[in-house]
Amino acid sequence: MDNPGNFGFIIWISSIYGLLHLSLGFNPVDNYLIDCGSIKNISVGDRVFQADNSTSSYNLSTPHQIYAISSSNSNPTSLYYDSPLYQTARIFNATSHYSFPIKQQGRHWIRLHFFAYVFEKFDMRKAKFSVFAQNFTLLREAQMGDGYIVKEYSLNITSNKLVLTFRPAVNSFAFINGLEVFSVPDNLFPEEVRTIGLQGGNKSLQEQALETVARVDMGNTTVLPQNDTLWRLWISDNTYLIHNNLGSSVSNVSAVNFTEVTEDIAPASVYGTATILNSSDPNLNANLTWTFDVNPGFDYLVRLHFCNIMYEPTQQAIFLEIFIDSRHADHLDLGSRTSDVFGAPYFMDVCTRVSGSTKLNVSVGPSKLNNPTVILNGLEIMKINDARGSLDVPDVVSSGHSEIKVVVIVVIAVGSFVVVVSVVIVILFCRRRRRRRRMKPVLGKEQHFLMNRGRKVHTTGGTYSNGTSIFSSPMIGYRFPFVAILEATDNFSENLVIGVGGFGKVYRGILKDETEVAVKRGTPQSNQGLAEFQTEIEMLSQFRHRHLVSLIGYCDEQDEMIIIYEYMENGTLKNHLYGSNLPSLRWRQRLEICIGSAKGLHYLHTGSAKAIIHRDVKSANILLDKHFMAKVADFGLSKTGPDIDQTHVSTAVKGSFGYLDPEYLTRQQLTEKSDVYSFGVVLLEVLSGRAVIDPSLPREKANLLEWAMKSYRSGKLEDIVDPCLVGQVKPDCLRKLWDIIEKCLAENGICRPSMGEVLWNLEYALQLQENEERSNQNNEHSSHISCVSTSETSRQFSRASSGVNDDELAGISMSKMFAEMVRQERPVRNI
Repeated sequence: MDNPGNFGFIIWISSIYGLLHLSLGFNPVDNYLIDCGSIKNISVGDRVFQADNSTSSYNLSTPHQIYAISSSNSNPTSLYYDSPLYQTARIFNATSHYSFPIKQQGRHWIRLHFFAYVFEKFDMRKAKFSVFAQNFTLLREAQMGDGYIVKEYSLNITSNKLVLTFRPAVNSFAFINGLEVFSVPDNLFPEEVRTIGLQGGNKSLQEQALETVARVDMGNTTVLPQNDTLWRLWISDNTYLIHNNLGSSVSNVSAVNFTEVTEDIAPASVYGTATILNSSDPNLNANLTWTFDVNPGFDYLVRLHFCNIMYEPTQQAIFLEIFIDSRHADHLDLGSRTSDVFGAPYFMDVCTRVSGSTKLNVSVGPSKLNNPTVILNGLEIMKINDARGSLDVPDVVSSGHSEIKVVVIVVIAVGSFVVVVSVVIVILFCRRRRRRRRMKPVLGKEQHFLMNRGRKVHTTGGTYSNGTSIFSSPMIGYRFPFVAILEATDNFSENLVIGVGGFGKVYRGILKDETEVAVKRGTPQSNQGLAEFQTEIEMLSQFRHRHLVSLIGYCDEQDEMIIIYEYMENGTLKNHLYGSNLPSLRWRQRLEICIGSAKGLHYLHTGSAKAIIHRDVKSANILLDKHFMAKVADFGLSKTGPDIDQTHVSTAVKGSFGYLDPEYLTRQQLTEKSDVYSFGVVLLEVLSGRAVIDPSLPREKANLLEWAMKSYRSGKLEDIVDPCLVGQVKPDCLRKLWDIIEKCLAENGICRPSMGEVLWNLEYALQLQENEERSNQNNEHSSHISCVSTSETSRQFSRASSGVNDDELAGISMSKMFAEMVRQERPVRNI
C-alpha cells in the first residue's frame, strides 16, 4: 500500500470487480429512488432517481408545493455521491408525508440525503424539523448545517405501507434533497444478537430500528456506493485509527472466496483489504484501536468483518482478542470459524450499550497463544432505537456555537458559585433546622429518585392485592415504601392537603434532602382508577419538559395508589382565576401562563413518533411554580394518538364536564384537536375569570361558553373580560385572543388550529399587548403596531409552520408580516 501506483491499480481492479458483480447483484423488490424537488429524472451511476412531481408509484401529501433549485455556485462537490442529486430540494413548511406501498415485508434501507443552501427566503442551514417512520423517530428537531449529509436507517416493515413524515418545528421548515427506500436481503441482519455488558444473553432486533453510525473499510481504502450491491459507502479507516503507526495496510482482493457469507454482507473490495498490526514481534503487547463518536444512552450493534487474505491456514493460524470499549467480546480462531478456507469471509455481531461517554472504541489484539497476527477488514456500527422508539437524542443541540456557549456558561457558573456558596450554605442550614422542627424527615438523598426522560430505573417490585405487579415491567420509575410516604406527609395530615381531585387528595410532603413534593393519593379500597394510575406514571416517566410536571416517584404497597411529583408552590391556575381568595393575576401573567401551557401541550402532541392526547385539559390541571411558570399536570386519562394513516382514536368518552370536545362527546373519536378545544375553554376562563359552569349565576349566564358567544355576537366583547382586568387588556390583543378562542372552540375538529398554531398566535397576542403598552408609555401613537382587522382574522388563521425565521422579521412591521402570512397560507374554515 506504500506504492501509489499499486494503490491506484487496486482501486481500478476493485471498481471493475464491483461493477461486474452489480450486473448480477441484488435486485430489490421495493425500490424507491427520489430526486426531491426535481422536475425530471436523473441518473446516479446506474440508478435512476425519479422526479418527485411524478407520483405513479408512491404518494406525497403536502399542503404546499415548494421546489428549491440551487444556484450554480452552491452545487456540492462530493467525493462519494454525484452532485445532481443535491442540486434540488423539496421544502415543507407544514407536516408532510411520503407514503410508499410495500410489496415485500421485512428489512428496508431508508436513506435521507441533505445538502443545505439558500433558496429565496429559505435558508436550509437554519431549517429545524423532525422525521418519523413507522412509529420511530428518525430525527428530532434536527438542523443539517453546512455540507452534505446522508442519514441511513434500517427498519423492519411489517405492513403493506411505509409512511415517512416530515414535521417542521414551530416557525421553521423541513427539507430533503434525495430519498431512497428499498428492500434488503433477509439475511442482512440477524433476528437477535449476542450482548456484552448488558443483562441477558441476547438482544432481539426484529422490532428494532437501526441507524448507521459508521461503516468503515480497513486498509486505508474507500469503497464507493456503485461498488456495493446495496449501494453502501465504506469510508477509509485512517481517520478512526488511534495509533496509525501501529497499523499497516494490506490488499489481496483476488483472494476473497465467498462461501457461506454472501457479497450482500460486504463486497469483495472490503474483505480484500485489511489493516494489520505492524509488527511480527511475538512479545508485542499492543492492540489496534479505532474510536467513533456516538450518542450515550443507546445500544449499538457492532459488526466486525474478517478475512484471511494473507496466509494459507496450514502455514499460520490467526487468533484474535476482540474488545468493545475495553469489554472482552470474543476470542476468535478465524481458521475454525471459516473451516480453514483461505480467503473465506467471516463476520461477527455483538451488541453493547454506551452510557456516559460520547466515544465507542473497538480494539483487535493478539491472542495469548504467542501469535502476533492481528487483522480486521471492515467494521459497521449501528445505533438501536431506545425505549421511546427514537434514534435521536431528546434535545438536539447544533454544533455551531454550542461549545462556545457552554464554555461561557461554565465560566460564569464557576465564578458565581465561588461568590454565593457561603450564602447558600447558611440559608440551607437555617431551612433545615426550621423544617425539622415542623416535620420528621424521610428518605436519604441516596434514595431520592431522579428520572431522565425516557430512562427507566430498575427497582424491586411491589405488588397489588392480588399478588401481581401493577406494571408489566418493574422498571417504571422509583417505588417509594409506604412508610416513607406516611412520614413525608405526617401520616397524611389534613393540614398538609393542598388539593382535592377526582383521583383523591393531594398533600404537601418534604423529603430528607429538603425537597418539597406533592403527594397524590388515590382511593385504596378498590382497584377503581388503577388504569389511570398506571397511565399517569408511564406518561410522566417518558416525557421531560419544562412545561410538564415532573415525576418523582410512586407507591403501590398495601393497595395504595400514590404518585409523587414536583411541588408547585402557587397551586392551580383555576384557584388564581376564581373560587379562592388568592390575588388576581395580572393580564400579562395570564398570557404567559397560557403560552407556557400551550408549549407543554404542543410538546405532548409532537414530541414523539405518536402524539399523546392529554384528554383532560382544564384550568385545574395547569399548575404554577413559585415564579408562576405554568406546567401541565394530571396525565391519568392521557391516550396515545392515532397512527399516521388514521384520523382518530375510537375510545370511550372521558374528561371533565364543560371542557369536552363536542365531536369527541358525540362520536367517541379522539384526536389532538380534542385537547385544542379544551384549551380554548381554558383561554376563555383566563379571559373572563369565570368557571365554565356557575349555577349561582342567572340561567343566561351560567354556561360560560354560551354567554361569551352571545356577548361577542352582540358586539359586547369587552363584557367578557374579567372585571379585575379593566384597563389592562389592550384592544388589539383582546381581538387577537378572541380570534384564537373562537377557532379553538370550532364544532368540527378539522376547523381548529393545531397546538403549534395556537402557541404561535398566543405569542403574537403577547407581542401586540407589549407593543401597545410601549406605545402608550412613549406617547408615540404614530408608531403603534396594530393587529390585522377582526374581519380578516375571523376568516383566516395564521400557520405556526410559516417558514418565517427571526432574521426575516428584522425591519418589517409585525402587521405587514402577519398580513403577508395570512395571504399566503391556507385558511382554516369558518365555523
